[in-house]
Amino acid sequence: MESQTLEQTTPLAPTHDEPRNPGMPLDLDWVASVQANTSAIERRCATLPARRSVKKDYQAAWLLKAVTCIDLTTLSGDDTEERVRRLCAKARQPVRADIMRALDMPPITTGAICVYHEMIPAAVKALEGTGIPVAAVSTGFPAGLSPFHLRVAEIEESVKAGAKEIDIVISRRHVLSGNWQALYDEMKTFRAACGETHIKAILATGELGSLRNVARASLICMMAGADFIKTSTGKESVNATLPVSLVMIRAIRDYYDRTGFRVGYKPAGGISKAKDALVYLSLIKEELGDRWLQPDLFRFGASSLLNDIERQLEHHVTGAYSASYRHASA
Repeated sequence: MESQTLEQTTPLAPTHDEPRNPGMPLDLDWVASVQANTSAIERRCATLPARRSVKKDYQAAWLLKAVTCIDLTTLSGDDTEERVRRLCAKARQPVRADIMRALDMPPITTGAICVYHEMIPAAVKALEGTGIPVAAVSTGFPAGLSPFHLRVAEIEESVKAGAKEIDIVISRRHVLSGNWQALYDEMKTFRAACGETHIKAILATGELGSLRNVARASLICMMAGADFIKTSTGKESVNATLPVSLVMIRAIRDYYDRTGFRVGYKPAGGISKAKDALVYLSLIKEELGDRWLQPDLFRFGASSLLNDIERQLEHHVTGAYSASYRHASA
């Protein structure tokens, strides 16, 4: 396996103030021109894990970078305020203090906490003074099939409750039927309901039928003002994959080249191993560059990824693996 340093970058670089994507008028000619060569995309992704690996101190630095980009998530039917408070405590100190001292690194936090609407007040209170934003899933998550006016109202209520980021789900039927105007109008309405709160558009890529649909839906959501595009709810049978990520990342690059506005990317669902996080970070670096390796433009949607990263960091420090239960998130 070829060892690459990916160039040494500061894992704790500060978040930059990025102008929000204002969106643009719907350009159906641009949408119609978007294609996806599935076989070529799959070949490119199949070679990435073998060609890009990081070792030793470089790996530890990149794993710390991954931690700062995690949306630490709990979206279970049995969520309680106490569970959310424990998760927030983990977000404030995601890696044990003794490990950070051994690595000679300053304190870090995760990128955000992601919860259902009912848990926003508990999360906001637990994170007061930390600067860690609370993200809320919305618009009838995960299916997005509740009445439209209720989906809009849900966004507004979550913003009032203190959420700084809203993860909305699009109507998959608009993509599957090629009704791009309806998808654009829906996304514009959701963006308006968010006001100054940032919005992440969940495409539920495993339910869109093709990579071409993923590419076109990504573009439509960005045209309508999405601050982030996100792969999945985590509830589909197929969630984040490298081919889907490559398609979405290249849509982001094309949008930036055309408009000059950067849109963030969030793979979510099924990313639970530290080695997988490194592959996603290397894909982002190769396709979009270092600027997208900051938490204002890249997030992992994950609930168990942090546990494995902390285990790997402990192994780096001590040379031994600890039991996973010693690194529970909540």
